[in-house]
Amino acid sequence: MASSPSWRQSATLLAVLLLVLQCARAQETIEIDAQGPHTPFPHFWEQMFGSGRAILTLRESYRDDLRAVKQVADFQYVRFHAIFHDEVGVYNEDEHGDPVYNFSYVDQIYDGLLKNGVRPFVEISFMPRKLAFNPDALHPFWYKPNVSPPKSMDRWDDLIRHFAQHLVDRYGIDEVSKWYFEVWNEPNIDFWNGIPRDRSYFDLYAHTARDLKSVNPRLRVGGPATAAAAWVGDFLRFTATNHVPVDFVSTHAYADDTVEDLFGTSEQIPMDDRVCRAVEKVRNEIKSSATPDLPLFITEWNVQGMMGARDTIFMGPALANTVRQCDGLTEMMSFWTFSDVFEESGPIPKPFIGEFGLRAKGGINKPSYYAFELLHELGNERLTNSATDAIATESDNGEVEVAAWNLVDPGQPPSEKTIDLVFRHLPPNARVSIQQLDADHGNVLAEYAAMGKPLDPTGDQVEELNHETALSPPLQATLTAGKLQIKLTPNELALIKVQP
Repeated sequence: MASSPSWRQSATLLAVLLLVLQCARAQETIEIDAQGPHTPFPHFWEQMFGSGRAILTLRESYRDDLRAVKQVADFQYVRFHAIFHDEVGVYNEDEHGDPVYNFSYVDQIYDGLLKNGVRPFVEISFMPRKLAFNPDALHPFWYKPNVSPPKSMDRWDDLIRHFAQHLVDRYGIDEVSKWYFEVWNEPNIDFWNGIPRDRSYFDLYAHTARDLKSVNPRLRVGGPATAAAAWVGDFLRFTATNHVPVDFVSTHAYADDTVEDLFGTSEQIPMDDRVCRAVEKVRNEIKSSATPDLPLFITEWNVQGMMGARDTIFMGPALANTVRQCDGLTEMMSFWTFSDVFEESGPIPKPFIGEFGLRAKGGINKPSYYAFELLHELGNERLTNSATDAIATESDNGEVEVAAWNLVDPGQPPSEKTIDLVFRHLPPNARVSIQQLDADHGNVLAEYAAMGKPLDPTGDQVEELNHETALSPPLQATLTAGKLQIKLTPNELALIKVQP
């Protein structure tokens, strides 16, 4: 007499089925057609970086970090706070209370940037104390910027005009017209204590924009430079209604900003999706405004920093995924920051405390540094594909580049992934090179631990760490019948290049 499988047999079959399904989920096929639809792919994610405050740029360590990042990202602009902080010495008053201007440090700051091949994205901030309505309105940052409105808008106007005229006189309008001038930093939170915040900031913006244009109409000015993608619609309605000049829109978005702050809702939006969802929201606000063609600059952004993630290889796939999502939505995104040394909480005590930058204390290259190095190799034309974990591009010489990744959020169970890449309209046995950022490549934390985690690494130790973690030469392979299979470990980012 035939009998049904026992419960043990059923459980075994169920376990096998679940294992098969799990394996299926961990393996995918991505088709890339070299003759398929192309779209322009300007490298918007590496054109600008953020970097603390103005006075830091006079340090050789700052310039060392700048030069090192420029080697892998070739960025064109750098943005920082506090060009008007008292430590820069721009504004003073004589014994009669009349303004005295001194641009000596300003010149050294901007001369140093230009000498190293980058231009300033000028954030006009913060308030000189002698010009402040409230000299004691100091932000809690270690360097205590003053966040007060001016005591006299006429004197603010005069400062802006003298500042802009000095720059034009020193560098020439053909140069300064290539810069950008952004009014203030995050006025919707505690970096600005005008009352009410929005209307008082809009007034400051209007004065500043008109002051700059009065010096030369070719100077480019924009805002509102807000935290959490705020105020853009109201700002553009204000500028349109009052005929205030605006050449670009700027705002900020971080993956660990709250959904309520970014969108004003209680939706469940994963951190990995928040930055570009916010960018899309702002882009749509611009499109529906009276100035729908204004460029959009995200002048601060970063991926989530839970559990020290910004020091880890998680940065590779997290950065790549943001680039994939934000493509076509913004002209430039300024990653905050290119260096961990930015002193919001004071001098950095030791390397690897979960800070924002690409380089740790002493000039140690972090995994994010190597992620930018790999993504820089992508081409300038994007090839259409539907994958959420890959970007395919083509270079002018016909080479096809694919960035592929296995994103595992902090605290989630690690899992490997296998991807079958299928290439159309390329030689079926084309030569392939592969570079990896993973637990064994570009992962400085392991090398730092092996060194004993020195709090103040010597120059030799920094050099050793950077040498040991530098990306290895590409692995060489060939396609097999137009296909390539790659296995990605948790939070691995791989760059595959296929020769034409």
